[in-house]
Amino acid sequence: MLKIAFIGAGSTIFAKNVLGDCMMTPALAEAHIALHDIDLARLKESEKMLQTLNRNNGGKATVTSYADRREALKGATYVVNAITAGAYEPWIRGDHENPRKYGLKQTYADTLGVGGLFRGLRTVGAMFDFAKDIEELCPDAWFLNYTNPMAILTGAMLRGTGVKTVGLCHSVQVCAKELLEGLGMNAEDVRWKIAGINHQAWLLDINRDGVDLYPEIKRRAAARPGPHDDMVRYEIMNTFGYYVTESSMHGAEYVPYFIKNAYPELLEKYNIPTENYKGWGTSNKDYWDKVMDGLVNDSNLTHTRTHEYASYIMEAMETNVPYKIAGNVLNTGGLISNLPEEACVEVSCLVDADGITPTRYGALPQQLAALNRTNINMQLLAVEAALTGKREPVYYAALLDPHTSAELPIDKIKALVDEMFEVNASWLTAFK
Repeated sequence: MLKIAFIGAGSTIFAKNVLGDCMMTPALAEAHIALHDIDLARLKESEKMLQTLNRNNGGKATVTSYADRREALKGATYVVNAITAGAYEPWIRGDHENPRKYGLKQTYADTLGVGGLFRGLRTVGAMFDFAKDIEELCPDAWFLNYTNPMAILTGAMLRGTGVKTVGLCHSVQVCAKELLEGLGMNAEDVRWKIAGINHQAWLLDINRDGVDLYPEIKRRAAARPGPHDDMVRYEIMNTFGYYVTESSMHGAEYVPYFIKNAYPELLEKYNIPTENYKGWGTSNKDYWDKVMDGLVNDSNLTHTRTHEYASYIMEAMETNVPYKIAGNVLNTGGLISNLPEEACVEVSCLVDADGITPTRYGALPQQLAALNRTNINMQLLAVEAALTGKREPVYYAALLDPHTSAELPIDKIKALVDEMFEVNASWLTAFK
């Protein structure tokens, strides 16, 4: 029987999206869905929600929750990973507040920066534990990683384990549509091409019937009054020529131009919030209470298939009907020829019964490759730290992070890293 294991199933809405998609897909509808989470209360709530959804869809699937991760993984065909390593208190809050003491303001701190670096180091140990179980219990399974920091974690899995892994994000498939709709332009029948790295991939071409839409996009973007949520992305497009896939709030902390203590007015100018994290603990509880009422206890719950890639990947592999995705994979053979081969890149991939086959893009415009390399430098050193258990690459990663290095001197960066090691000591026992 086809078995889909979902690790981190306490994320109820995301579990509904991915596993509801599977229930709505004929080739996957009769699967055994195995749920696992270390938060047993949320695990049971997600199971209840999915049981209701399955029943309302004809009861074709089998839905089971497992407190034991190994039981959930045993014999799995696909493993979806959606974990968070560390609760809001003290770790996620600490990813923000400890750097902030040194003058580093962040927005999400889940991809780059000192916060993203240590979030990655916390998470990679758990994922390596998953990999050991997968290699033993379901060695042919595909591991579909949705957890951030995407490039660090996916790169570490691909370089440090034998598990067939692809990293999946939400931003690529909606990038062109959201850009056009934000500018009052029709998004129908538009063709586009995207390549780069996760959260910093580039909309390299966008056209309709062969007509380049960029000139009109740039004209409208320049005329759009602020404040709005795309101001950082418009500035990057105006300065470097191309629109970036990830949101302004994310993207502001991946480059050294927007969050600067010497220029505090930039935060207002570009509409960049850096204190949202303070409300995440309360908002998560409020959100969960809403989920309980709106999903878990709704006996009439239904689902419409979303744009998440996971079910389409599984369907293509099971039916051998090809499907194209944007996947995070190693840049082996120079898929993007002016980025390092050991980097994790985000490119178009063909999925069928043979697996996931990345396509070669070629060279990015030099300015875009240069921006990507500033992120890749940090990511590769974080992966090196994860693979070796050595502390030195962690310091190098922080020293080369674009935002961190633009704000702090060497001694302060080293002191911050020391403090972050202390705060995360219980997670980082493998580091020497």
